Amino acid sequence: MALIEIQHLDKIYNSSAVAVHALNDVTLNVEKKEFTAIVGPSGSGKTTMLNILGGLDKPSSGFIKIEGTDIFKLKSSELIDYRLNHIGFVFQAYNLIPVFTARENVEFIMLLQGVSKKEREKQAMALLDSVGLADRSNSRPNQLSGGQQQRVAVARSLASHPDFVLADEPTANLDSESAGDLLDLMETLNESHNMTFIFSTHDDRVIKRARRIITLQDGAVKSDVMN
Repeated sequence: MALIEIQHLDKIYNSSAVAVHALNDVTLNVEKKEFTAIVGPSGSGKTTMLNILGGLDKPSSGFIKIEGTDIFKLKSSELIDYRLNHIGFVFQAYNLIPVFTARENVEFIMLLQGVSKKEREKQAMALLDSVGLADRSNSRPNQLSGGQQQRVAVARSLASHPDFVLADEPTANLDSESAGDLLDLMETLNESHNMTFIFSTHDDRVIKRARRIITLQDGAVKSDVMN
């Protein structure tokens, strides 16, 4: 069974006089342990695809199954719980909570899951250690560089032990060295922890590292190749 099965996915926005076909009959599978980039020009449907994969937006038609679960047949409360427990997110703008320390940011997902304080702290420190930031656990986001903040965001995305991580332009705000370090980290997590990563990106630095490249154009899959 594929980790993610997408069949005949359509997304149409009707907010203007003309309907916008953001996704058009997308059908593909994603297997466990993939390191995949979804690429294409602005307006091609990359972000829409990631939002639907993450259960943040609903398709107009078609379906997505994650390990056999059709996520859009879940009730709203069930979908929220599913996202919390099965999907990790890394955003371009980091989205860290500014008044929380690095450790508290990583802990936050586990807090929502009801994990005990002692266990949250233990797991958060282990995750920060895995991204090379154990010594900055008490630093707040404004005390960290952009690359360090994105590493905290990666640690946070792993805190729920997700089935896969969605990374939306994760290197866009990073210099070349920080981007390289972040991609090294993600590759290590992919290879040593079998973590599945799906990127939405236009960054050549990410595209060169990806092992599968899905190109969208006008909402449709233009090509799907192994790199």
